[in-house]
Amino acid sequence: MKVSLVVSDLSGASAIRAFLLAQVLIELNYEVEVVGFKLGQELYAIPPANIPVCAIPGTNYPTFLMDAQKILKKIDGDIIYAVKPKPTSFGLSLLKKLETLRPVILDIDDWELSWCDPDEWKYRPSFKQLYRDILKQNGQLRKPDHPLYIKWMESLIHRANAVTVHTKFLQQRFGGVYLPNGKDTKMFDPAKYNPELSRERYGLSGYRILMFPGAPRPHKGVEDVLMALEQLNEPDLKLAIVGGSPYDDYDDRLMQQWGRWIVKLPRFPVETMPEVVAAAHVVVVPQRQTLTAVAQFPLKLTDGMAMAKPVLSTRVGDIPAILGGTGYLVEPSSPAQISQKIQWIFQNLTAANLQGMKARERCVKKYSIQAMAPILSEIILGSVGDI
Repeated sequence: MKVSLVVSDLSGASAIRAFLLAQVLIELNYEVEVVGFKLGQELYAIPPANIPVCAIPGTNYPTFLMDAQKILKKIDGDIIYAVKPKPTSFGLSLLKKLETLRPVILDIDDWELSWCDPDEWKYRPSFKQLYRDILKQNGQLRKPDHPLYIKWMESLIHRANAVTVHTKFLQQRFGGVYLPNGKDTKMFDPAKYNPELSRERYGLSGYRILMFPGAPRPHKGVEDVLMALEQLNEPDLKLAIVGGSPYDDYDDRLMQQWGRWIVKLPRFPVETMPEVVAAAHVVVVPQRQTLTAVAQFPLKLTDGMAMAKPVLSTRVGDIPAILGGTGYLVEPSSPAQISQKIQWIFQNLTAANLQGMKARERCVKKYSIQAMAPILSEIILGSVGDI
């Protein structure tokens, strides 16, 4: 059987979750294709070599309707797996279900409305504003994933044959089956890599490396780590940021203020990331206490856990439960606590590395692709039985 993974925007972070789900489906011997719009200039992440990806450039309404036809023609799986409750993924998947009666599974990996103050946000325009939003070339309602449309999609979640979520927060809000973010722990295996050689290869030799292997955004708390490094003022401590943010100039602003503490590394294919993470002494995941962060399962956690690195994170959302006592936790938005914990880890690096080994054991048991596979297999069998 073939599964079509339908992604709202392959130039956004949802691509990473889609590629992970594709890896699990391949583990289960399904044929897989990832289909989606590319609303930005390039793919957010370089896909694993064994995952076919069809990325179709997307535009705003009304041209979007023609783009949507191209996507609908490409969705040819026996099962449709929509990533995110957006018109550009779940909406098109429901249309395809009406046409073909094929089951639709919905994956929710974020609370999309958390980006716009969901408790306060309502769309109540004046007639004049409505006219502008619909008819002006850059009108808000011309954007395919405007919050109004996402609210409509959330009201249709019950139309999916099954729902998967990756945090307890999302499960409480939307229901569904908990399918955590995992990692290919056979690929991410620290036994295959020499940390010193990795540091030499990526220009990190001679430094104590804190690593943030992802795209910085304000809610991810990278600024708190940089403020902690400023407080410590130890020149051999560096924060390596891998990949950077494709969304805006946030990276540049970080460099302007804290450039002396930052080493920027480019994006890498997923197959290269284990060697990159091997170069870290500590992986940092300093999420702040925001609705957006609470709803997320940071993949950077499993990067560090799988590679047996000490993981320094914050008490936000599911993070304490994910680490299960195998990492180091501080309060969110607390540079002082982060600096203290950094000092402690490097003063007790042997003990911290042993804790990293325990984190890997936990990752293999609970957050590997092999751990995800039986959960997803049962979901698929149940959704096919619903038709």
